[in-house]
Amino acid sequence: MPHLPPPPRPVSPLILNHSGKAADLLFTALSIFFLFSSSPPSSKTLKIPFFTCPFNPRRLLRISTMSHPTSPMPPHRGFATPQSLSDWLKPRMSSDSFASWGIKPGTKNVNNLWLELSEGETSLADSIPPIRTVNVVTVRIIGQDGAILIESRQELSDGSVRNRRRPLSEKMKPGETTEGAVFRAVKEELGSIISRPAEEIVTIVPGSYRKNVEERSSASYPGLPARYILHSVDAIIEGLPAGDFYTDEEDEYEGCGEMVMGSGITDQVIWVKRHHWEWVIPDSFAS
Repeated sequence: MPHLPPPPRPVSPLILNHSGKAADLLFTALSIFFLFSSSPPSSKTLKIPFFTCPFNPRRLLRISTMSHPTSPMPPHRGFATPQSLSDWLKPRMSSDSFASWGIKPGTKNVNNLWLELSEGETSLADSIPPIRTVNVVTVRIIGQDGAILIESRQELSDGSVRNRRRPLSEKMKPGETTEGAVFRAVKEELGSIISRPAEEIVTIVPGSYRKNVEERSSASYPGLPARYILHSVDAIIEGLPAGDFYTDEEDEYEGCGEMVMGSGITDQVIWVKRHHWEWVIPDSFAS
């Protein structure tokens, strides 16, 4: 019988051949872990060589710039039609509240909400009930002797009237700057009484920008909680009447996309026909 070479020796796992090195690495890692875990806590920063991070990572830098655009709203969950939105809302809301939309004076209907979602002006959280989030620009218009212009009430297309008692305000478009939203709001809500472009007659008071968040029930959509992210400024507008007045709304849905405009949905919504305005002294009104 021919002489056969001995079989090759099995190769041991890498960790066995380098058990000493592995143990050293493990010991080093544990030493670093106990070093930092046993260090006295700092109330301000946690310092590591070549790296320093805030002790409270949830605190963010305050950026005070009006030109910073709003963040795009999340997509509107694929609601292809107002009916699909209605089917999604019904099991998540009180049936009585939802049934009052567009029926109770001063409210809007599901077609309005679908348009807001389609245009990116509103987002809905998948909760029970859903929470509607809206970015809103608020313009505190200052007149003679420091009086403030407020919208006292609105006349809607269905003939109902709702009280407002608040400064000029408008939902913001995705990515729109505060300045851009101010000019658009003035054009849409005061356009019937001004004869020049808003950019020529509106002066935003420097340093007046402020941002805050309000959570409250929605007057337009009963039973749907709302989270309003308010971007507020003070402004002076040339050529406004000295006394109380009203304006007729410019086409509220003029800027909607072609698909929305061609769907016929805009013919089924409730919209503002007329705005009524009055001047009030600041002490009698809290913005």
